[in-house]
Amino acid sequence: MSTKTRLSVMLSLFSNFLDHAKLTSRETPQGLPRNNAPPQMPRRGGPMVKRGIPNVRKVIAVASGKGGVGKSTVAVNLAFALASLRDPITAARLRVGILDLDIFGPSVPTLMGLENSGEPELTEGGALTPLTNHGLPTMSMGYLLPRSPDSDSTHDTPVVWRGLMVQKAVQQLLFDVDWSMGVRGQGADVGLDALVVDMPPGTGDVPLTLGQLVKVDGAVIVSTPQDVALADVRKGIAMLRKVDVPITGLLLNNAHYFCPTCSPSRPEPHHLFGPPDRFHATAARLGIPVLAELPLVPGVSTAADAGVPYALVQQAKRQAEDGVGGAKWVQGMGEVGMQVWESVNARSG
Repeated sequence: MSTKTRLSVMLSLFSNFLDHAKLTSRETPQGLPRNNAPPQMPRRGGPMVKRGIPNVRKVIAVASGKGGVGKSTVAVNLAFALASLRDPITAARLRVGILDLDIFGPSVPTLMGLENSGEPELTEGGALTPLTNHGLPTMSMGYLLPRSPDSDSTHDTPVVWRGLMVQKAVQQLLFDVDWSMGVRGQGADVGLDALVVDMPPGTGDVPLTLGQLVKVDGAVIVSTPQDVALADVRKGIAMLRKVDVPITGLLLNNAHYFCPTCSPSRPEPHHLFGPPDRFHATAARLGIPVLAELPLVPGVSTAADAGVPYALVQQAKRQAEDGVGGAKWVQGMGEVGMQVWESVNARSG
């Protein structure tokens, strides 16, 4: 199917969903390839068969119980931190990709500066080709949505689907994307060393589909200090454990704030959203390690809106605008990347 034909089908399907909300098992989600049917969800009483994502060595999920805690920003920066590491054997940098599984509110296109990139190409086999920026290949539902007539962006285009269509879209984003990056073969020749999966918040169809169908090597859970966020974190962890997804660790985002004029030698953290005591108590009760406490840094948000991982912002600019907080954020995310990579490799060993 040509790109033009596929776009025509995509627009037709989307119009049908909005006008009539007719969801049948024969319909294909907008913009997703029709061939290479993905595996079916396990039937009641049948075995749960998990598989790896083609051309990916390690799958690392970034999840949260509640939305708005900075999960997608953490996912993108974690991917960049992993890509900064080197393989101890080959000394080559890790090959890392990002998969955005938030069907209803995809953020990766904006965070990676790809919101106006257009739709991805198809391989000869009908698989989606990732879009790349900052050296990181990405895939997102946001690339597949039609543009509004009066805009070059998909920001105003809603996805109006029920559970069945969401499951089908997730399965195709998992198994019908070509992560080989032009490299064919198995083992050391696999396309990606790690795929960071940005999950939607909550415990709905998407995390359940991922947990039931994919061999996930580790999950990073992002929270903020408030009790309302921690309550949903506990629910999310319970759900992931039910589908045997290993939890690598908890990350506390917006843990505190350093004023830009604070002394670098003796910075004083200000806990704007409350102390981290309840967060640490939750981690201890669940038996999950704490990966980091990242400060609230205005520049992280500014860089995210500009589609740039924060570590790529010029150091002089970070120092001038964010001071010690910016330096500690970059250092903390780098340490998270190392901890996560060591954990997922130790588990497989």
